Amino acid sequence: MINQYPAWKNVLVAAVILLAALYALPNLYGQDPVLEISGLRGARVDQSLQNNLQTVLEKAAITAKRFEQQAGKLFIRFHQTADQLHAQQIIANSLPLNYTQALTLLPDVPAWLSGLGAQPMSLGLDLRGGIHVLIDVDMAAALRNAIELEVSTIRRFLRTEKIRYLTVKPIDHGVEVRFRNAEQRDQAQQRAAEAFRELNFSAQDAQTSHTFRAIFPDAAQREIRKQALSQNIVTLRNRVNALGVSEPVVQQQGERRIVVELPGVQDPGKVKDILSATATLEYRLVAGDTAQALDAARAGKAPPGTRLYYERDGQPILLKRQLIVTGDQMTSAASTFDQQTGSPAVVVNLDSKGAKRMRDTTTAHVGKPMAVVFKERRIVGRDADGKPIRKWVEEVISVAVIREPFGRRFQTTGLQADEAHQLALLLKSGALKAPIEIVEERTIGPSLGQDNIDQGLTSVIVGLALVMVFMLIYYRMFGLVANLALLSNLVLIVAILSILQATLTLPGIAGIVLTVGMAVDANVLIFERIREELRIGNSPLASIHAGYAKAFTTILDANITTLIAAVVLFSIGSGPVRGFAITLAIGLVTSMFTAIIGTRAIVNLLYGRRHKPQLAI
Repeated sequence: MINQYPAWKNVLVAAVILLAALYALPNLYGQDPVLEISGLRGARVDQSLQNNLQTVLEKAAITAKRFEQQAGKLFIRFHQTADQLHAQQIIANSLPLNYTQALTLLPDVPAWLSGLGAQPMSLGLDLRGGIHVLIDVDMAAALRNAIELEVSTIRRFLRTEKIRYLTVKPIDHGVEVRFRNAEQRDQAQQRAAEAFRELNFSAQDAQTSHTFRAIFPDAAQREIRKQALSQNIVTLRNRVNALGVSEPVVQQQGERRIVVELPGVQDPGKVKDILSATATLEYRLVAGDTAQALDAARAGKAPPGTRLYYERDGQPILLKRQLIVTGDQMTSAASTFDQQTGSPAVVVNLDSKGAKRMRDTTTAHVGKPMAVVFKERRIVGRDADGKPIRKWVEEVISVAVIREPFGRRFQTTGLQADEAHQLALLLKSGALKAPIEIVEERTIGPSLGQDNIDQGLTSVIVGLALVMVFMLIYYRMFGLVANLALLSNLVLIVAILSILQATLTLPGIAGIVLTVGMAVDANVLIFERIREELRIGNSPLASIHAGYAKAFTTILDANITTLIAAVVLFSIGSGPVRGFAITLAIGLVTSMFTAIIGTRAIVNLLYGRRHKPQLAI
């Protein structure tokens, strides 16, 4: 009975292989080129939009495979990539401004397989394609933001020190403060120079004004730009991680650009919206009444120290130039609903510096109105080629009277439900230190990686065939058993990668090829041990038992050593290196199962019930 598995163990081995074959099956089906239509700012995809687009495509003589509506999006499948690209140009000119479209690929898996949760592997950018985005960071805006914050800081410092001044305003690369006389100017400059040692101070005298200038030196300006780029990279990484994209690439290119590559992405429309989104909040005090705001709007010029904004209903409003807090000082955010009105709201938490500034401001201005400015880069039109035109839009979403001082935690209303959720996601993942512009955007189809796919498959097939031929010739029936285990091992690897939705890259294929060679090593050790036992005169059944028992320790030691190397590669590597480590580790575990348990089950079925079998080895 030592060479017979109990029935439950045979059933378990068969069930694992059959289940793996089921979840590996979707990889045999092809992928359709798809146009993904999604709404912006609360716009919904409905049947009327689908009917309009069907009419547009019919007039252009473009045949769509089918239309699908899922999760609030419209997916238009095509038979060929040429139809997809042609349809993109046609639809761009007729799609409403509050909708966006993106190219993607979706697997054409039967509904019964999808219902079981079976999906094909997610291929990397070098195999399947994905989204490649080149982002430019507005360094001038980063410096302007730093200067504007410095204006508020210097103004607050002068008030704290009780030093009289006329104006504090931003200038190129710094701040200018004007005084009534040179004595006040010299006193203020001396104290400010001691408090702001990172700035270069210089005095300027004219007939009617006495000023000093606080200029950011070149080293400080470089540091501001460097910090803006670094924080934007961190923010974009957080946003990508929130989307659950496998093995993304977010890295610096040059002094002001960021490259983002999202391999195997399944929702490109959402990804592009999140990456390009620059929505944030600013809190400012209201300056002047409605009549003054109307006068400023008619004149097209705001009074000194104020800026002209507009509310969502189009009403003008004057706000003070002095910023209280901005989005980059918010540590966390969550969308919720106001308990009193039931309207959508965003609850935000500030860092220590922002909380102190908010508490000081609200304490000094109890009973006065404060406005919330919503800043967003929004599609405002389309050019002659149908490409969207994006511009900055600033609008006041809420004006409320400060009833009592508050600091670290508070909520903001005035948003729609979709905007509140989107804004909370952006603030939670971090505010952009400086505005960004997507200067290059490519949705890469599988044609670019088709050569890699073909060569990778060829390497797997050739390697597999050579190993199988060798095993069959050298070990005969036992070689056939090893070949069945080898095929089962490949099925298991593909199934696990499909279930985990791990992104397969070209290095990942190299890991599979390596696993093909390593998987048969265990069987070679076992079979050679069986042959050695036969040579010293043991019975066939005893030789089989001894071969599997005595070779196990050596097999386990070799695989654990390689598994440790794979873990190290995964922990210190990134991108493709991690892909290689993942497939190698999965292959090691599955090969242990198929080479030891799987082949033992087949050998037991072939020889276990015979009294004195003749081993074909």
